[in-house]
Amino acid sequence: MTSNLEEIRSRIAYLQSFLAENARLYYEEDNPLIEDEEYDHLLRELEELESAYPQFKRETSPTVNIGGAASAKFSDVVHIVKMESLSDVFSFDEVQDFVQKVKEEYPDASFSVEPKIDGLSVSLEYENGNLVRGSTRGNGNVGENVTENLLTISSIPKAIEKTVSFLEVRGEVYMPRKIFASLVDQQEKEGISPFKNPRNAAAGSLRQKDASITKQRSLDIFIFNVQRSSIPFISHIESLDWLKNNGFHVIESYKRCDSFDEIIQEINEIGETRHSLSYDIDGAVIKVDDLHIRDEMGSTIKVPRWAIAFKYPAEIKKTKLTDIEVTVGRTGVLTPTAVFTPVLISGSVVSRASLHNQDNIDRLGIRIGDTVEVRKAGEIIPEIIKSYDHEPDSVPFRMPEYCPSCGSKVVRIDDEVALRCINPDCPEQLKQNIIYFCSKGGMDIVGMGPSTIDSLMKADLLHSVADIYDLTIDKLLVLENVKEKSATNLINAINNSKHNNLNQLIAALGIRNCGNKAATLLCEHYGNIDSIMNASESDISSIPGIGSVIGNSVCDYFKQDIAVSLIDRLKESGVNTVYQSSKKSSKLSGMKIVVTGALSNYSRKDIETLITDHGGTVSSSVSKNTSFVIVGENAGSKAARAAELKIKTLTEKEFEELINN
Repeated sequence: MTSNLEEIRSRIAYLQSFLAENARLYYEEDNPLIEDEEYDHLLRELEELESAYPQFKRETSPTVNIGGAASAKFSDVVHIVKMESLSDVFSFDEVQDFVQKVKEEYPDASFSVEPKIDGLSVSLEYENGNLVRGSTRGNGNVGENVTENLLTISSIPKAIEKTVSFLEVRGEVYMPRKIFASLVDQQEKEGISPFKNPRNAAAGSLRQKDASITKQRSLDIFIFNVQRSSIPFISHIESLDWLKNNGFHVIESYKRCDSFDEIIQEINEIGETRHSLSYDIDGAVIKVDDLHIRDEMGSTIKVPRWAIAFKYPAEIKKTKLTDIEVTVGRTGVLTPTAVFTPVLISGSVVSRASLHNQDNIDRLGIRIGDTVEVRKAGEIIPEIIKSYDHEPDSVPFRMPEYCPSCGSKVVRIDDEVALRCINPDCPEQLKQNIIYFCSKGGMDIVGMGPSTIDSLMKADLLHSVADIYDLTIDKLLVLENVKEKSATNLINAINNSKHNNLNQLIAALGIRNCGNKAATLLCEHYGNIDSIMNASESDISSIPGIGSVIGNSVCDYFKQDIAVSLIDRLKESGVNTVYQSSKKSSKLSGMKIVVTGALSNYSRKDIETLITDHGGTVSSSVSKNTSFVIVGENAGSKAARAAELKIKTLTEKEFEELINN
């Protein structure tokens, strides 16, 4: 008996430690050890064990504490109303138990049933109609001030009726599935370890120190609860209706239900449609609708007694792994892709899934011929989560030592997980680079798509992006299915691209770590491509917004003879290599400027553009390096921080006078 009790104590201690570490990684680093479903079941096991053996329960147990600590990157926000988590259930019997307990004490109680968005929980606070603060949940009592980042989400109202003296709402920030798929594809091409699912991607994007990165990620939000309000709401659904009518992006498909049967019907209907949604849900939430009853029922130390979350099981299918293909990307990264017998998952047939890298293959123990379990991350990107039933003569898969395109030996640079081919003449890299050069994010040459590029390379007409500008109508007519009209249109598009501004050309070159924003900063600073090519790494790195990583990549690129030769050929072809600045003046050159509060004459985007047009840099936080702070109404903590550091503040009118004088 003693031995058995010791085993139980050991199991409880392991689960407490393992789940606490996973929660820390989930909430603080957006990179959990295990998937949500496995975490939920392990947490349920721990709850049952601690209930049976309370002597082993600790105050620091994950069954007691919510979320993770607030990051030191952001200032703390103490929540006036605790941001609680929900009790998870996994069967209809558990839903029935919940409903019966409520009905026993409150026979006339009704319930709301709504989708449970899989994202990052946040609070939005309004005072006298203005949004004054936004924060993450953190540990439920203390979260992180991410107001600047939340302001980049267009569906969040920045102001509501001024007659509302105070309002705090809770919502879930999420990343739409299409945005997630595009982000993962970009990360794969760049050799960056991709986000595991849209929830992690949304959390990682919202908790960026640089709000401009958050803005690029196209996040959205659903509001699902009023935390506190000067409006005397009677029911939850009444409050949701009010929020919807006042410009909030409210959780979709909420419905009032009076009985257990109605609740189950709605849970099933939400479950049937969840694969067709543009965002991720991982369950359905059942809440008592009457707010007075909620107050009477109260909460445990961790969860409200008046709500539960029904979790849907993930759709997982078994299939046979038939092959692993390795492809070479634009930056030389080798990516392994699993090929398996087609299987229907979440509404579509899939037959391929990225395996990312050798470390992931080793973790899964994958071998060709295995039975594999497949699901969709974010209901959109297929992923293999398990591999077993190795065939008798199978061997562990190893990534190739030589590039499958050019045969050069591959390398692992520094601490990267990815393997790379660093041969500048690699045919597949060349093809991917030309595709990128011609894409909308590059030189935007309409008609120069992957199939046309492939045909030109096979016809021995394209060996470099410089060859694009040597093409003629006659050369194009040699290609199969190319007629004179389409050839003429393509040549016109190529000629038009010669007049693009220099920042487009720099971005199109595909220099590692140097995207459109960095390309524009380089061009604003140096003005022409010769100055960029001749600049030292330290000079480039010192440009605000660039840094050593980009500086090193730019210098390494232009040190190559092949890059110098390419630029020479582009110049000879008449491609523009001089930057035409959009700046109206350099009056704010070298200044770091913070904008805070509700503005009367400008949107946040417009005033930030005005700052950069006059040479300034927009910063999201006030520090001793801040030049001045532009303050609107209800400026809040940033204005206070400026006063503390004795940093000058300007009204909109004073700022206009500064740039117009």
